[in-house]
Amino acid sequence: MFKEFRDFILKGNMLDLAVGVIIGAAFGKVVTEFTGVVLAIIAKATGNTEVKGIAVGGIALDPLLNSLISLVIVGFALFIIVKAYNTAKRMTEKPVPKEEVVAAVPAEVQLLSEIRDLLKNKS
Repeated sequence: MFKEFRDFILKGNMLDLAVGVIIGAAFGKVVTEFTGVVLAIIAKATGNTEVKGIAVGGIALDPLLNSLISLVIVGFALFIIVKAYNTAKRMTEKPVPKEEVVAAVPAEVQLLSEIRDLLKNKS
């Protein structure tokens, strides 16, 4: 059982997942801080000191606004990462040679062509 666990842990996919989780957690902190900056810019643009306390009909909108900004930032970052990955993948792939399409020649035509070639060679 220990050997199976060791093999599982040492697989490349598991290590990639661990690195992804750690980087994702760090990226989440950056997004949270950046969202705070964006909210501060929005507050200054609207003439408020901060965005907190914005409500419509007694419903606070600042958590929703915070989540939407975070979603856009994370979505755009993932889009850039996937786009770069796909570009790199295309650059490293070898082009697959296209197979030549041989037109199907009827048996009679092929036989006549062989006879013609034999007659040319005799003369």
